[in-house]
Amino acid sequence: MFTGIIEELGVVSALEKREENLHITISAAMTPQLKIDQSVAHNGVCLTVVKIDNFEYTVTAIQETLEKTNLKELRQGDKVNLERGMKIGDRLDGHIVQGHVDQTAICTAVIEKSGSWEFSFEYDPILNNVTIEKGSITINGVSLTVVNSEKNSFSVAIIPYTFENTNFNSLQKGMSVNLEFDVIGKYVKRLTTLNS
Repeated sequence: MFTGIIEELGVVSALEKREENLHITISAAMTPQLKIDQSVAHNGVCLTVVKIDNFEYTVTAIQETLEKTNLKELRQGDKVNLERGMKIGDRLDGHIVQGHVDQTAICTAVIEKSGSWEFSFEYDPILNNVTIEKGSITINGVSLTVVNSEKNSFSVAIIPYTFENTNFNSLQKGMSVNLEFDVIGKYVKRLTTLNS
């Protein structure tokens, strides 16, 4: 479980394709605190640490993960939002995040406001995922509040701290992001679908 509060921006230092798997090596200051088998969210995708070497660690994304997320688009030097698993007893500063990406979306607009940024996204409605205004959404692992919700699109407002400390500062119109919809909302939607 995660909270969607990003701890650090890691940098992709190596990518190695082996059969259908992609081995991703990340350079991050938090690496000495990690251990083999630990879960870390990468742009919102929960992956297991399989190797540690000084300030670099490696995780493996299988084919299903690559098909459903934007990790397949990673290039050496890209910045990745990182969050370690939540500790029992800590404050839940974001919202409940599983690290299981539901689908990707395309950034349709980036508008710089006076002291903030508004990012708009569009996603394929085929999976019947929904957002609601003032509801929670996780974008590339970042816990955010929806400010404008439409049938298969929404917007979020980004404060300067989030812009500077996540990979939102490199996100541009046309780029793909990972979405995890609110887990409580998904259960409610499923229950109402079954009972209708």
